[in-house]
Amino acid sequence: MNQESKQFLQDLITTPSPSGAEYAIQQKWINYTKQFAHKIQTDAVGNVIACLNPNNEFKVMLAGHCDEIAFVVSYIDDNGFLSVIKAGGISHKIALGMRVKVLGKNGPIYGVVGVPAEHHGGVGDNLKLEDIYIDCGAIDKEDMLKHVNIGDYVIYDTNYSYMLNDNIVGRGLDNKTGAFIVAEVLKRVAKAEPKVGVYAVSTVNEETNMGGAYFASSSINPTLGIACDVTFATDYPNVNNKKHGTVKIAGGPVLAKGAPINPVANSLLAEVASKNNIPVQYELTPRSTGTDADKIRVSCKGVPVALVSLPIRYMHSPVELANTNDIEQEIEILTQFILSLTGEEDFRLLKA
Repeated sequence: MNQESKQFLQDLITTPSPSGAEYAIQQKWINYTKQFAHKIQTDAVGNVIACLNPNNEFKVMLAGHCDEIAFVVSYIDDNGFLSVIKAGGISHKIALGMRVKVLGKNGPIYGVVGVPAEHHGGVGDNLKLEDIYIDCGAIDKEDMLKHVNIGDYVIYDTNYSYMLNDNIVGRGLDNKTGAFIVAEVLKRVAKAEPKVGVYAVSTVNEETNMGGAYFASSSINPTLGIACDVTFATDYPNVNNKKHGTVKIAGGPVLAKGAPINPVANSLLAEVASKNNIPVQYELTPRSTGTDADKIRVSCKGVPVALVSLPIRYMHSPVELANTNDIEQEIEILTQFILSLTGEEDFRLLKA
């Protein structure tokens, strides 16, 4: 990964993109991909689609969602403290004591999630979302309303950092890494003149309703859809591997297996990985994947899909952890897969 790519990844991770307000990150994605895409388009829900060979009938769609989980301001009390609801699967239990950034009407302001002192009884075992509050230092409600409206988003105020052994940690690796990966794949494929149409999509709203992927796929009508998301690493203490399987950080990208996944596409991806000495891991998705792949699959007349995921630790926390070598290997397997396509591939499972 060169310095330009590293900087792009860092820009995506540090740019707020709560699900439903992805405008700032999408503009950065546009600015980056327009350097090598043949065509870029947007839609009414906020997706950005960058493509190569837009006139080719054989179309591969790569989807990485750019939105992140967040809180939403739901109430301001007389003393200026904020109550919140959830936008996506964000945990209120790990929010206590965290620094947060409120994306207010005049720009971001900073706050903390209040924590009762141990001397005053501390935190109870049955903490509910309605029990937490955000303190921004306001004097009262009138003071707070100068900066914040009901419906404003709240994200964790955490840093993006490099760790030992090529690991990175930050907020929103789920799934800004995916939006990064699909852009990087398009960039590399663009240099090699692919034989098929390639559509990289930075999708919106995955964390809340997955509508972005459905509308993007309905517009593109792809021959094959590949979702690029994250999955649960299970290589840290107290994880039940017998129940959750074995997925390791720095173990390579993860292919899904299950009813939603097209076996032909999976076999081709595995072949490409083997030929290029790229390690792969597997996860099981017997019913659904919980990713954009589910919505792509049911769009149009039905789209064959694959899911290629980046293993991360501590998903949906303020400190998600991933490995940059896994990111590089996922980019490479997808790049080589697309370049191996002739446009004659048939993803039907049965032929009459």
